Amino acid sequence: MLRFIIVFLLLLVVLFVAELTPFVERWVIVPFTSVLAEASAWIIHLFDGSTVSHGKLIQNANGSFIVSIERGCNGIEAVIILISAILAFPAPWKHRLVGLVFGFLAVQVLNLVRIVSLFFLGLWSHVWFEWFHLYLWQALIVLDALIVFLIWLRYIPRVPRKQGAEPAAAA
Repeated sequence: MLRFIIVFLLLLVVLFVAELTPFVERWVIVPFTSVLAEASAWIIHLFDGSTVSHGKLIQNANGSFIVSIERGCNGIEAVIILISAILAFPAPWKHRLVGLVFGFLAVQVLNLVRIVSLFFLGLWSHVWFEWFHLYLWQALIVLDALIVFLIWLRYIPRVPRKQGAEPAAAA
């Protein structure tokens, strides 16, 4: 357990520092956020045909409401927490890769729901938009990463105990 905690914390530090570097910002974060904005605008467009996106911005046709997907709103932080937990946990690499792929998808699908719902909330009420944005959805995205990790834990193969590793009470 101590090994997991140490590796998890080290990976968190390394990945969060890497996320803040100009190189990762330019070549990973900005393009990813733009794709996320386009995907969100596409979904919103299904319900409101006048929605467009430009880079990290999503706006309605008359420009009265614009959402900018900023750092912390693109789900990358929750994905970093999930990646760190999966990589720190002792499991076969095949299972880790499956967990990373499906975990990334799970977090980002929920993040799409988050962005779309916030867009429509913002069209309706700025007060509710702020409350959901700052309090509810932030917690739910991180909780999603935790739930994905716990589900992943249930599906990794159990390592059989070694001979002589029985608890003392059983002897």
